Amino acid sequence: MFPVTALACIAPTKLYKGQVEILLMLGAAICAIAGAVSDVRSNRIPNWLTYGGLALALTLRAALGGWRSLEQGVGGILLGGGIFFVFFLVHGMGAGDVKLMAAVGAWVGPHRTLSVLIATALAGGVLAVVYMVFYKRVGGTFRNLGVLLRFHLRSGVRPHPELNLQGPESMRLPYGLAIAMGTLYLLISASHISGVIYGH
Repeated sequence: MFPVTALACIAPTKLYKGQVEILLMLGAAICAIAGAVSDVRSNRIPNWLTYGGLALALTLRAALGGWRSLEQGVGGILLGGGIFFVFFLVHGMGAGDVKLMAAVGAWVGPHRTLSVLIATALAGGVLAVVYMVFYKRVGGTFRNLGVLLRFHLRSGVRPHPELNLQGPESMRLPYGLAIAMGTLYLLISASHISGVIYGH
């Protein structure tokens, strides 16, 4: 009788934890999609969305999972926001993108933030190719990449004086869209793996 009783007690706990994880990933997806829409429409991601989403994520984590879950949220912020902050330092990414990634990290925690970062990088690469082809700037973009690579190898982490987001010839990619795509990939893949949404 004991094993059956133990399993009956453990199963709801595991299901509850799985549902909480899906809820947190859903919150990340909603935050990221809202940021993407704003980025595409106005080329900016508002602070009320990023800071508000981050604060809400930490509040929910503390309420549903206690200190351990809150620590995971902080770890996600540091990992996601920290990596994007490096690109911000060289003027290769906007501050809104950094804060949006930090907010997503607060929702999903450090382990899943790594998955989001990889998926976002792949989505960003696809978007960059589409933009290069659409604006007919394939050759110039690859030349600029070579210039930037040589510059940073010599000068380290500091912005190029001409090739940066503030440059008049810069092609502005709405990277919030890539973040949303990466976050949606995480939600869909995790939902299939866990089976929580589908009930099996």
